[in-house]
Amino acid sequence: MERKEVVLVDIFNNPIGKKAKQESHETPCLHRAFSVFLINDKNEMLIQKRAEDKYHSGGKWANACCSHPEDPDQDIKISAGMRLEEELGVKGVSLEEMFSFIYFAKFNENLYEYEHDTVLIGKYNGEITLDPSEASEYKWVTKEELNKDMVENPEKYSVWFLSCAPRVLASL
Repeated sequence: MERKEVVLVDIFNNPIGKKAKQESHETPCLHRAFSVFLINDKNEMLIQKRAEDKYHSGGKWANACCSHPEDPDQDIKISAGMRLEEELGVKGVSLEEMFSFIYFAKFNENLYEYEHDTVLIGKYNGEITLDPSEASEYKWVTKEELNKDMVENPEKYSVWFLSCAPRVLASL
């Protein structure tokens, strides 16, 4: 399900309006986002390879899922849970907020990421059913494997993942 609008926020994550998703990425406008990390009982992290035809970061590895809540009043955990189900077929995961951060990335002359990103984490050991329009593959990786690969091959990973994954890994 394609997200149509995003919630614009100030630097303190207070809602200040809404804007079409595509327009907010072309302007750029600071908007609310979330990044979900899933960890299994072996303490491995689920990462997914974004579909090649995504409007940015196609073919790059990222966390379990990420998106934008459409409703400024909806709990971010509820938005994230809905997106986990849409992208990965994952239901019923209890998510905890770890931290939030703001990042800015310019992909080309007309495409930006400028997000207030809330990072959520949950435990999961079940099946994964990828939505092929979102991701082409997934894998479970150890902290050591991921740390080594992110250092040696940072170009394989999305900008936001490189920004927040080290903090998540440090907590494992």
